[in-house]
Amino acid sequence: MSDHDEDFETLVVERREDRMVVELHRPEARNAINGRMIAELHRVCAELEADPRPLLLTGHGTVFAGGADISELRERGREEALAGINSRLFERLHRLPAPTVAAVDGWALGGGAELSYACDIRIATPTAVFAQPEPGLGIIAGAGACWRLKELVGASVAKQVLLGGFRLDAEAALRHGLIARIVPSEELRESAHALLDRMAASSPMALRMTKMVLDADGVHPLADDLTQAVLFESADKHERMTGFLERKKR
Repeated sequence: MSDHDEDFETLVVERREDRMVVELHRPEARNAINGRMIAELHRVCAELEADPRPLLLTGHGTVFAGGADISELRERGREEALAGINSRLFERLHRLPAPTVAAVDGWALGGGAELSYACDIRIATPTAVFAQPEPGLGIIAGAGACWRLKELVGASVAKQVLLGGFRLDAEAALRHGLIARIVPSEELRESAHALLDRMAASSPMALRMTKMVLDADGVHPLADDLTQAVLFESADKHERMTGFLERKKR
């Protein structure tokens, strides 16, 4: 069962019982990220914080997101930079309790690429391209690429993209581990939903706590032990393991 929310201007939002599907929808601007989209994505994050479910994030048409809206970006000054308009949202997205998947078709430029980096897993079509053209516009990639991309692909590749202006096409993105797989454009959403189906078959609390430990700063074996202690006491764990053992007897 699902429903679509019509109360968005820049997003198409579909709510399902076990996931939320969000499409960036500004076809007149290649799904460029403007202030309105930022505000609406904050609303999505607030809902997923209150009711944790996996998120599928994709773009309308044959483009994921053509960067930030340059007409808005040009007018921003020091105060807007210090407010971290895009970076605060992307960090909030990254810290959502349940897993997030970006399905990337076509261009993921600038802030659009950084938005995809904030998700837990990315899959892409053969036409996907990740690039950071910000220095050519007189600014840095200031919404996570300077550190998040380095974590995802390593310092050398990140410098090639951020300093050398290299673009990562789908094959390069797969080779460097930025994306999990390449799928035909017509199968992109189906493949993304199949990934979320596998997540939905797992324990929501186990997934949530695995993500929490994975993303924690200064991870320590004690974090594993404490997290496992909570899960070992759950009824869900007992039921799942009992079911596994019963199936094994057959």
